[in-house]
Amino acid sequence: MPESNSPQKNGAKGAAHDVAVLGGGSFGTAMAKVLGENGHTVHFWMRDQKQAAEIEATGVNSRYMPGVELSGDIQPTTDMASAIANAEIVFVAIPSKAFRAVIRQHKSDFRDGQIVISLTKGIERDGFKLMSEILQEEIPRCRIGVLSGPNLAAEIAARDLTATVIAAKDPEVRRTVQDLLGCEYFRVYANVDVYGVELAGALKNIYAIVAGLAEALEMGENAQAMLITRGLAEMSRFAVSLGANPMTFMGLAGVGDLIVTCTSSKSRNFRVGHAVGKGKSLDEAVKELGQVAEGIYTLELVKEKAESVGIYMPLVRGLYEILYGSASIRAVINSLMMAVQNSDVEFILPRTISQ
Repeated sequence: MPESNSPQKNGAKGAAHDVAVLGGGSFGTAMAKVLGENGHTVHFWMRDQKQAAEIEATGVNSRYMPGVELSGDIQPTTDMASAIANAEIVFVAIPSKAFRAVIRQHKSDFRDGQIVISLTKGIERDGFKLMSEILQEEIPRCRIGVLSGPNLAAEIAARDLTATVIAAKDPEVRRTVQDLLGCEYFRVYANVDVYGVELAGALKNIYAIVAGLAEALEMGENAQAMLITRGLAEMSRFAVSLGANPMTFMGLAGVGDLIVTCTSSKSRNFRVGHAVGKGKSLDEAVKELGQVAEGIYTLELVKEKAESVGIYMPLVRGLYEILYGSASIRAVINSLMMAVQNSDVEFILPRTISQ
């Protein structure tokens, strides 16, 4: 179902809580900042002792958020067991490649009924598992949710107006996260389609790389609009075939996140695509970025899954051929333009011909 139209009152703050944020990257830092400014005690876990010591001493995470000061009761730590033990709610911002290993290592530290929210947009290779599915498998006694949407970390840290989506089956989980995070610049809407919200967040990273390539080649704004909307059709077709609600893709976690990721130079995946479009190799582009671009890992998994279940995804296939083969972005676009001209919007016209 789409987001509810009744988020928490603008600027309202509830009682202070002890929360944990696991992962000291850019988005984890942004969430720690919001939570700290909202008056909560934040147990901010990261692997790197030097990073934790720097934040403790200066209030700045210079590697991921240079110049951004973290205020409030933020307690950096490298002791995950302690961070989890002291938290009523845990937000997990660990890269997808390490997600299961870290959760499994500390599964005994989580409590029965503890709320655990994934912030990670990615897919695990074995079994094509999303992060919420990993949490359900590893810590089934916890209450699980997913946060996703058009949420560039740098803009959240700068207190720019932003909206996000909390997806959870449990209404108390949804309300709790809305109360914890909602403030005058950060709006939290609700959804029950956990799988759709989470899959949208992972899939859009692929199309951001495509958009970055097209921007680097100065293909024009009409072409960019075409790529974004055909990307939306492609990702929703794929997700619905796996059980997601198509209406989810009309909301913040779908089209909203897709638009910002495909048009912003602040998007890591867009920047990787742009660098490749300017002639760098994929390895050079990733090294230059210096952070994880989840779309690179997601691309291969989605291509394999789409082929195994018979879902037509020309942009996914084309991007794979660009990054790992010898195809050019122009050849991929030309192929898209020569394909059968079928329905504009998924799930409206009879689906007699693959798009």
